[in-house]
Amino acid sequence: MGKARPLLQVEDLRTSFFTDDGEVPAVDGVSFHVNEGEILGVVGESGCGKSVTSLSVMGLIPSPPGKITGGKILYKGEELTKASDKRMREIRGNEVAMIFQEPMTSLNPVFTIGDQLTESIRIHMKISKKDALQKAVEMLGKVGLPRAEELVKEYPHQLSGGMRQRVMIAMAMVCDPNVLIADEPTTALDVTIQAQILKLMKNLNKELNTAVLLITHDLGVVAETCERVVVMYSGKVVEEGTVEEIFKNPQHPYTKGLIQSVPDMRMKQQRLHSIKGSVPRPGSIKTGCRFAARCEAAFDRCLVETPELYETSKGHCTRCFLFDGAEEGVYDGTIAEG
Repeated sequence: MGKARPLLQVEDLRTSFFTDDGEVPAVDGVSFHVNEGEILGVVGESGCGKSVTSLSVMGLIPSPPGKITGGKILYKGEELTKASDKRMREIRGNEVAMIFQEPMTSLNPVFTIGDQLTESIRIHMKISKKDALQKAVEMLGKVGLPRAEELVKEYPHQLSGGMRQRVMIAMAMVCDPNVLIADEPTTALDVTIQAQILKLMKNLNKELNTAVLLITHDLGVVAETCERVVVMYSGKVVEEGTVEEIFKNPQHPYTKGLIQSVPDMRMKQQRLHSIKGSVPRPGSIKTGCRFAARCEAAFDRCLVETPELYETSKGHCTRCFLFDGAEEGVYDGTIAEG
């Protein structure tokens, strides 16, 4: 079997919002890649820049006030930050699709489920309305929704939260995209429905060889679903590695804090760990490590210098001075050979 090739590469991405108070950098130098058929997890608290990263990839940053100010987004080698609006419309939904965070607000309340599903099919596939409706019904069945023929005539408010989320997945997958971005796809769903949605995404990933970029704050979801994980904090990647490496040998103090915050089901009585403080407002920290104020391992250098990503072992890197001078040197976001 040959080496999987990256379908999507994000290199030194910078996205800012320009307000009355000046420039607010929401994503500040983020680099990662997603291979064919791979599920990559992007983890972090709210306000870390996960959703802004995904919207940047999709070309959906509202402008004004938002703007991609630097870096590259490569899809099959094509630079998306320089693509025309027409080209982005061809790619978006057809080759790169997204499941948005809140299905009730992402679905249009005045159009039926069928109308919303067939719109994307007819734009990208140039088929008749009847054939598009048939494909929509098939896709609803594929995502596990019963009585799909009747469902296409119903409106979003007539569906439960789990059903709406499945409709969103069907909408994203109906044109067989090569890359699927899932932004918190299980938020606000009960644990049973959450497990079904994750199983569905994994099945679609295997059946269609779709590369998935899964954005979440839930490490349990990452452990169950992903192969590699990128940990983000305050607009930067602070750790990257395989799921096994990250869970067995977390290196960045932030990653350790996130893992310690997950309750252990084997213990009846336990005091839950919490990371003190909160994510800083974008642009508020001008010098030093952005996690320093919340870090129990911080020392003087952390307050005055910004750490690079240090590769501590093959494919595992961390943005922390505790690993400065590691054998492999500084990690620059490029993909290691071999």
